[in-house]
Amino acid sequence: MKRIVIFITFVFSFIFMGCAQEQGYKSVNNDEFAKVISAKKVQIVDVRSSKEFDEGHIKNAVNMDVLKAEFNDQIQSLKKKVPVAVYCRSGKRSKVAAKKLASLGYTVYELDKGIAAWNGDIVK
Repeated sequence: MKRIVIFITFVFSFIFMGCAQEQGYKSVNNDEFAKVISAKKVQIVDVRSSKEFDEGHIKNAVNMDVLKAEFNDQIQSLKKKVPVAVYCRSGKRSKVAAKKLASLGYTVYELDKGIAAWNGDIVK
């Protein structure tokens, strides 16, 4: 019986670790995201619409709307050797963008729950 429990625990651990690695990016909270974007070498990408971006965004962010067809072309301007920090309003679009970027070989940090829950500075 003990062997079965150990085996089942091992199998579930392996499955969950595989799912986390499959995601390919790190979804982080406000504090962790603030640390990431305070680094000298980081690319900050706001994946909301240009209207949303103009209403307020994180300092030094560039706007690349993940819902626009040109998003795939725009991300080609990002440097693969420099981490990318992405965010949107609530975290849904940024997860889509983060998954795409990670699949292309970028190191990606995604602001979980988006700018709506952000407690840092906003530039208008």
